[in-house]
Amino acid sequence: MVTPLRILFFGTPAFAVPSLCRLVASPHLVAGVVCQPDRPSGRGQRITAPAVKTEALRHGLGVYQPTTLRRADVTALFCELRPDLGVVAAYGRLIPNDLLAVPRLGMINVHASLLPRYRGAAPVHRAVIAGDAVTGVTIMRVIRELDAGGMFARASRPIGSDETADEVERDLAVLGAGLLMDVIRRIDEGTAVEEPQDSAQATYAPKLTKDEGRLDWQRPAQRLHDLVRGLYPWPHASTTLAGTRVTVLRTEVDGPVAAPPGTVVQATRHGIAVACGDGRALVMRSLRPEGRRAMDAAAFLAGRPVEPGTRLES
Repeated sequence: MVTPLRILFFGTPAFAVPSLCRLVASPHLVAGVVCQPDRPSGRGQRITAPAVKTEALRHGLGVYQPTTLRRADVTALFCELRPDLGVVAAYGRLIPNDLLAVPRLGMINVHASLLPRYRGAAPVHRAVIAGDAVTGVTIMRVIRELDAGGMFARASRPIGSDETADEVERDLAVLGAGLLMDVIRRIDEGTAVEEPQDSAQATYAPKLTKDEGRLDWQRPAQRLHDLVRGLYPWPHASTTLAGTRVTVLRTEVDGPVAAPPGTVVQATRHGIAVACGDGRALVMRSLRPEGRRAMDAAAFLAGRPVEPGTRLES
């Protein structure tokens, strides 16, 4: 029999929403929801609420958005909520030790990788960029060291050869939410078992930066294809054509071709094929010129013809 627990939930982006929804629908009580402050978003830089805040308010839950967790009044506030368990899902900040000690059962985290691989801020994107064929989700104990706590459960998911990071992350969010509920049940029953991580096998997934998106045509076509997939929907891959920055949204690998890296070998309505460092071509199928909307290759070429032999820059 499930004993209802008071749960303090930490999460910010859309990845955390399925976990929050499963908790709301469960016998447990969500005592409060903690997320990052509202921030500017989009071209107009309008102040926008995080996805978790929007969902929490829809369910009438109390929402807390401290600018820092390292304040005595924040700790006191969370103590007043009397949580039995803390649940973290892509909150976006390290939780200090004094807060980790507030819930009597500690805190657990929904992490979007098969730990100990890809500890850190961008596990899904890094897995896609690396060309991994499989990823997954891990429910782990939150400790002071980043993503290094004991593992309660893991579940895997294949990565399709053309899938983008957002598609993979969306599935992992749902997979993680189901796994979370099973772990909470076992914690509640006292049957949960934590498996230590092998830190010698750990790899890290640092935050993405805009500079990573510049396509280096000396690299193999497959690696560039994986980069485009992994940097979608942000910060995106890009290249320079005739002095203009162009965002590259969708690609495929083709070849072999006989041309120097960065050379356009074919430009048709189906895509713009560019020679890469391994003698194969990367075909750009969807692009966004600077200051314009996203478009397919046919629309792009209708407004800006590109001749074979044109050289692209990183």
